[in-house]
This record gives sequence, structure tokens and C-alpha cells, in this order.
Amino acid sequence: MTQLPTPGATPAAPPPSEPLPTAAPPRPRWRETLGLLARNPTAAVSAVVLVLIVLMAVFDETLAPDGPNDQDPSLQLQPPSWDHPFGTDEFGRDILSRVVLGAATSLRVGFLSVAFALVVGTLIGLLAGFYGRWVDDTLMRLMDVLFAFPAVLLAIAIVAIRGAGPANAILAIGIVYVPIFARVTRASVLGVREEVYVRASRSVGASDWRLITRHVLPNAAPPIIVQTSISLAFAVLAEAALSFLGLGPRRPNPSWGLMLADGRGFIDQAWWYTVFPGLAIVVTVLCFNLLGDGLRDVLDPRQRTLMAGGGR
Repeated sequence: MTQLPTPGATPAAPPPSEPLPTAAPPRPRWRETLGLLARNPTAAVSAVVLVLIVLMAVFDETLAPDGPNDQDPSLQLQPPSWDHPFGTDEFGRDILSRVVLGAATSLRVGFLSVAFALVVGTLIGLLAGFYGRWVDDTLMRLMDVLFAFPAVLLAIAIVAIRGAGPANAILAIGIVYVPIFARVTRASVLGVREEVYVRASRSVGASDWRLITRHVLPNAAPPIIVQTSISLAFAVLAEAALSFLGLGPRRPNPSWGLMLADGRGFIDQAWWYTVFPGLAIVVTVLCFNLLGDGLRDVLDPRQRTLMAGGGR
């Protein structure tokens, strides 16, 4: 039989309950992305090399053994040695110093031109994809006109009209890559604008500005990030091409493409004159492309799930 409690007696305290296990807070998305990117050896090595190249460009004057135009006529076209690991040119200038100092010029043109294309192209793609109809038709037909011209030919035409120089090279390369960013952004926005969360926000009265900045653009960003990395590779190549043709930075400022143009007349007797600037271009472009491939895998939802589960 159940024993009734005695009147006036203090009831026994219930046994202490064990604390419920708390779930660990989710990792921030950017940390998860970096973690997955680090698991890709090719992308991780490419990112490290690019960081080193950027640091070399930032601290170029500190790292360069000599000035860009320090001449020694007694050392004309000397092969690589301990004193001059990359050799010297026809004026006795140290090629290693000019390659290091030329990184700042080449990367500055590449980064600024892609930044211009990113801002303008993303804005055009957002407006075309979000509003559609006549806005989409008008803006994308303008992009089709730019697409009709070969990229390098269009850049040469713009620089030829405005004149040679780094500023005009940035503008020319940026205009060439605006249609690419516009198309990539538009394609992403067309898929995002019909999602349930976007329609729910619109149904409760969210403004177009809020929809674009809070919902559409953040969810359309992954393809744009990948395209940025790939475009940086082509921008460095385009800057080298314009400099090689004499339409980029002016002499005596060092630039990788300009060094290739200066060394082509001595390629039979001084192979190092063109090999080392060419290697700098190849390594930079290759690393940007490999990093872009890694970012594409990490930011793609299906690939991201496979990588998070340990598969590829």
C-alpha cells in the first residue's frame, strides 16, 4: 500500500535532475568554408602562393635587392649568379628586382580592373535579374554588344582611343569583363528571386532594396566569388598583353608584360630575360585558376555536402 505523507511533514526534495546536453553552436559559414578549402591541397597551396605574391607586391621596395632602374654597364646581360639570381638586362639592371617591383604594377592593374568589373557588372546583373522584362532586355542587349567584340581587341581599342597608361588599362580591362559578371549575377538572381523566403519577405511588405541586399545578393554571391578569382587570372594576362604591345605602363616603370617585350630581342643570347617574367605570369595566373576551381567546389551546395561528409 502507498504510505500517505504525515500531516505537517516537509515533503522530500525530488532527486536532482541531470542537466540536459546543449548542442554546440554552429560554426560560422566563413570558417566552415575556409576549413573545407584547406582540405583541398591544390586550392590551399594556390592560396598560400598568391598570398606570398601579394605580400611581395606590397613590400616590393623592401624586398627588391636594387632599384628598378639601377644600372651597371659592366654587368650587361649577365646570366643568373649569386649576386643576380635572375641575371641582368641590356642596361645591367637586376632582373630579380624588376620582377619583384613589377608585381605591384601587374597586380594593381589586375585587382582594380576586376574590382571595377565586379561592381558595375554585379549591379547590372542584379537589376536585370531582379526586375526582368524591359530592364532585363535593355541591359543584357547592351552586354551582348560588348560580348560581340573579342576581349583583347576591345581592350586594345579602348586604350588606343584614350591613350596608353595604367589608368586606361584598368578601365579597358574592367569594361571587357563587365558583361561576364553581369551574366553570372543575372543567372544567379533568376534562381534566387523565386525562392520561398524571397516571396515570403515580399508578401510582408519588404522593399526591393531590402530584398536585394538581405536575401537576393547574399544567396547569389557564391558564383560571383568564383568568377572574381577566375577573372583575376585573365586580368593579369590582359595587363601583360597590353604592356607587351606598349599600351600599358610606360617605360622605365617595371611590368611583367613590358619586360617580356623588352627581352624578346635578346632571347637568343639572354634566355633569362624573358623566362623569369614569364614564369611570374604563369605562376600567378595558374594559382588564380586553381583557387577558383577550389572555391567552386567549396561553394557549390552538392560538392560542399560531399566534402563535409569526407567524399569528393
